[in-house]
Amino acid sequence: MSSDFEGYEQDFAVLTAEITNKIARVPRLPPDEKKQMVANVEKQLEEAKELLEQMDLEVREIPPQSRGMYSNRMRSYKQEMGKLETDFKRSRIAYSDEVRNELLGDDGNSSENQLIKLREERAHLLDNTERLERSSRRLEAGYQIAVETEQIGQEMLENLSHDREKIQRARERLRETDANLGKSSRVLTGMLRRIIQNRILVVILGIILVVTILTAITLSVRRQ
Repeated sequence: MSSDFEGYEQDFAVLTAEITNKIARVPRLPPDEKKQMVANVEKQLEEAKELLEQMDLEVREIPPQSRGMYSNRMRSYKQEMGKLETDFKRSRIAYSDEVRNELLGDDGNSSENQLIKLREERAHLLDNTERLERSSRRLEAGYQIAVETEQIGQEMLENLSHDREKIQRARERLRETDANLGKSSRVLTGMLRRIIQNRILVVILGIILVVTILTAITLSVRRQ
């Protein structure tokens, strides 16, 4: 299950990187190329949304005890997707032909050069901003993974501690059971000894009684 999620995750990372690169290029393109690039980006954004939906389905099938880490990653990817859509909207209207005509007017080559310079500076700023944001998202994702790993480790330690307590209690019960068995064995041995002694005493008394009876009979016969 996690391998499928990671496969979608890699596809999403590659696709968003391509989209980011194309969004940064849109303002610098001529109208015809810009129109084609916008259509291409719209198509890739739809593909990215479909990948997010597949990843979301995979996360729902992961066991609850392991779902937290993937849910946090999904939130990060959805935020990234929202930002891409926002940047795309800004890129489509940035330095459009209408704005260009308004800026240029009749100033000629001077205004044209200024506009080109502004486009280049803005594209450079967009690239730097995207790099910073991607680095920030990676750091945030790494921090989330570290926190979740620490939480999992703490849960495992707590489970081990509970298991240790259970084992100790079981050992104590075994010791108590052994002690009770020892006491029962001693009691049974004492009872058996008394039974044997009582039987021996009964046999002796029986012998004495028989001898007494025989003696009495013998004496009675001799007197007659």
